[in-house]
Amino acid sequence: MVLIVGTVLAVTSEVLQPRKKQNKADKKMIDILSAIGVDATRTNAKEKYGEYIYDAIIINNNGDVIEGSAFNIDVLFQYRDNTLSPEDKQYPMFKARKDKNEYSIIPMVGSGLWGPIWGFVSLESDYNTIYGAVFSHKGETPGLGAEINTDIFEDPFKGKQIINNDGEFVSVEVKKGGAEEGSLYQVDGITGGTITSDGVTDMLYNTLQIYNNYFTAIKTENDTDTINQLINMNNLEIR
Repeated sequence: MVLIVGTVLAVTSEVLQPRKKQNKADKKMIDILSAIGVDATRTNAKEKYGEYIYDAIIINNNGDVIEGSAFNIDVLFQYRDNTLSPEDKQYPMFKARKDKNEYSIIPMVGSGLWGPIWGFVSLESDYNTIYGAVFSHKGETPGLGAEINTDIFEDPFKGKQIINNDGEFVSVEVKKGGAEEGSLYQVDGITGGTITSDGVTDMLYNTLQIYNNYFTAIKTENDTDTINQLINMNNLEIR
């Protein structure tokens, strides 16, 4: 009897494997889209993803683009794998278009009070201003750290910036006791959820710092192209 039951369970698990894989992919698409304020369901996740996400890349910890499938990278798995060095980890990014505007969607993972926390942050085309942020957790305390996946916590990230006026990377701090009035680099911390708030701060800083290496290279390249275009235009006018 034990052998029969075991065989049935094994066969059932194998049969359901493709469905589980698809459900996981659909959930990931839904989470990615939520960072730019697009609501999707398991029914239309693939369609919506194809409508808004036009590209996906992978960078290494230096910000260099590398080969591979960005969608298939599991950042939570990488986070839990203690055998991976920073040089071994891969960082996916998803490029989106919405209402004729372009956004970069960045997945991230960090540590909360009772386990991992994770989320997606979208940046506007200046690679500086946050357009949207969504977070989640596995086991933070209800009413305290678990508040990171509520609109009350997530909405204040909109419009915050990760680069200060001096051009320095600063990220966004989840400030215990409340953000300074008018600050572009702070949001209110969670009352009674100090460790989770600090975890979000560290997660944002550690992740966005890596992606900022890529953004800095892109902006430098764009500036160089602009200068070259101006030089070419001036040369044409002189002729």
